[in-house]
Amino acid sequence: MKFKNENDIMKYTEKISNKLNELLVKNYDAEKGYLNAAENVDSSTLKIFFKRRATERSEFAKEIRTEILRYGEDPKDSGSFKGTAHRNWMSLKSLFSSNDEEAILEEAIRGEEASLEEYNEILEDKTLPPSIDNMLIKQRDAIQAAINTEKVHEELVS
Repeated sequence: MKFKNENDIMKYTEKISNKLNELLVKNYDAEKGYLNAAENVDSSTLKIFFKRRATERSEFAKEIRTEILRYGEDPKDSGSFKGTAHRNWMSLKSLFSSNDEEAILEEAIRGEEASLEEYNEILEDKTLPPSIDNMLIKQRDAIQAAINTEKVHEELVS
């Protein structure tokens, strides 16, 4: 990619970090959603599954934070989305009181499918550096694998 001046480089790095910050917040969101889900199901298998997903999303967030810092930009912190618009993961809260494991799993799948869409949208941008592209593909594929596993769990629960 060719840049005419330093201003173009700054715009490019800012554009990349803005996209990465969106994913960073989404991963914080998913991690919290999975931790809440783990606390609100009785099945030990589902508890372990949700905790693993939360850990995975925490790792994704760390990788994304590192890339944002590498570009000299500021990563958003995990509290930055508290007052933002309703997200798929937050609708899990109403399900927790009913302790409906199948419904919690369905909502987790919806949340992951929304994350998958965001990853795919960002990956459509052909200006990402290969290192970021590869990291995002690896994360997206892990999310897809989690969705597939969640669907299997959903069939077992129902």
